[in-house]
Amino acid sequence: MTTTIDSGQKLHLVFGGELESLDGVDFKDVPGLDIVGIFPDFASAQAAWKSKAQATVDSAQTRYFVVHLHSLLAP
Repeated sequence: MTTTIDSGQKLHLVFGGELESLDGVDFKDVPGLDIVGIFPDFASAQAAWKSKAQATVDSAQTRYFVVHLHSLLAP
C-alpha cells in the first residue's frame, strides 16, 4: 500500500560553505555550514542562493546549493 501526499508547498533549502576541493562537493567544516534557510518556492530560494553566491565570489572554494526538499519528503 502506498501513500500519496499532495502538498502545494515546494520547499527548498539553501546552504553552503567552503569545499575541500574544487573537484568535489566535500565540505571542509560540516558543522560550520551556512544554512541560509528554507524557502517556500524555487524563485525565492534561487534569489537567496544568488545573493550568497555573489557575496562569496572572491572565495573560489565557497559554494552554495539549492536542495529540493519537497522531492525528499515524498514517501
